[in-house]
Amino acid sequence: MKKKMITMVDKNEILVRFFRRGESKSEIARSLKTTRKTVRKIVSEYESLINAPNFEELLEKGLSSKPRYTSSNRKKVKLTIDVQGEIDFCLEQNNLRRQEGMHKQVMKKADIHEYLRSKGFDIGYSTVCTYIRKEEKKAKEAFIKQSYAPGISCEFDWGEVKLFINGKKRTFNLAVFTCCYSNYRYAKLFSRQDNLAFSQSHIDFFDHLGGVVEEMIYDNMRVAVKRFVGTTEKEPTQGLLELSNYYHFGFRFCNIRKGNEKGHVERSVEYVRRKAFSATVDFDTVEKANKHLLKRCDHINLQPQKLAGDKSAAEMIEKEKKHLYRVKTAYKCFVSEQAKVDKYATITYMSNHYSVPDSLVGKVVEIKVFAEHLIVYYNNRKIHHHTRSYGAHTWTIVLAHYLNTLLRKPGALKNSVALQQAGSYFSELYTERFEGNEKEFIELLHFCEKHQVSSTKLKQAVSKVMSITEHDVSKDKVIAILEHNGNENHQYNEGNSDPTYSYSSETLDALTNMANLN
Repeated sequence: MKKKMITMVDKNEILVRFFRRGESKSEIARSLKTTRKTVRKIVSEYESLINAPNFEELLEKGLSSKPRYTSSNRKKVKLTIDVQGEIDFCLEQNNLRRQEGMHKQVMKKADIHEYLRSKGFDIGYSTVCTYIRKEEKKAKEAFIKQSYAPGISCEFDWGEVKLFINGKKRTFNLAVFTCCYSNYRYAKLFSRQDNLAFSQSHIDFFDHLGGVVEEMIYDNMRVAVKRFVGTTEKEPTQGLLELSNYYHFGFRFCNIRKGNEKGHVERSVEYVRRKAFSATVDFDTVEKANKHLLKRCDHINLQPQKLAGDKSAAEMIEKEKKHLYRVKTAYKCFVSEQAKVDKYATITYMSNHYSVPDSLVGKVVEIKVFAEHLIVYYNNRKIHHHTRSYGAHTWTIVLAHYLNTLLRKPGALKNSVALQQAGSYFSELYTERFEGNEKEFIELLHFCEKHQVSSTKLKQAVSKVMSITEHDVSKDKVIAILEHNGNENHQYNEGNSDPTYSYSSETLDALTNMANLN
């Protein structure tokens, strides 16, 4: 008997059957028409990977290739979903005109074909005719109500939301999950509807839920379906395969234009969007918008459900959690890139600039790009963690990255983007206390960076100095307070011979005397 070639989909099926359903290797081999040796090999390779002593390191580096679109080897499909949507639109317009008595003004098949060609679609007349005949022969469907067991199925879909973030109108993609048994809902906002966002939404949902359902249900979204094979079969994307292999869940796709086959989440997108963002659309940051969204989802999940005997989704999900598959470590989905640090001490990713320490100018660094943030590494050492920007030609600048350069060029501080983006407190501190004395201000920041002084501790120290001598705040006085507090916390001895410590002690003594005089 000719052995069947194992695909990535088959590999996922083997892992799900073995780890989730408890089937034996022999049963799996018979069912998939392959050998027990093949099944043993796939299970053994996965167990070796998960149980490896450096598993955390492997996960940080990426277990396998990261999901991304590759169009170089994609086969050309004539009757695409977009084409079908245009044909359906024409047929709906024909029905409306017939209802209005305009029978002589409907589009014939040849007219529809000409309309598609004018839209730029490369499709044959016979293909259009075949599709229209199939649509016209369809009878009215009967729908069958479904019953779900706990922990088995969950539906996913995207929706669109328009919000004002810091006064600027932006469009977001709303990722929505609905557990079929409990009707439990979870949602999160993403700036793009791409592979990274698709994967991250699942990672966050499984982490929120504390486990993984047995099967995920999708429509024919591009981040889940790579291509159509024939009229009914769909090939999943690499990103979906990697997620399902790691978390051991199966998946299935709805038929084209059959939203009713995914009825829970179709209604959930509209319902969650309305409940969360009909009254409130203004937020300072995306993070605050997501916190608000999660809070509204929690409120929805606490409402009694008539079809569930007045039990809330929050109550029913507790029963589902007993049937979920659990993983020790969340998956990490990212794209690795390399970039050269330019003369402004920034790297560029998708036309947006992100700062790195100025000592790296001219060096090549590695970037790990996630859906919501990116991390910069140099020589395998983590340099900085940036929140991703989804604007065009934006600059994300950290003032601390330029302190060495500013020590040599203090005059560049006043109008720098670095100071503008440092936050209102630092801008006000410079303007009100150090303008005209830039070098002292930079030296103060350099001290805080070197000794890992938080902005909160710096504020407290400045306030302490102002309480003693309001109109004479200097670098030395602030550092004296900071070092005094640090020495108290770390119980340094009084005989410290460090010159900075000695000078700070003298300054602190002077401040203390001034306070006593007042």
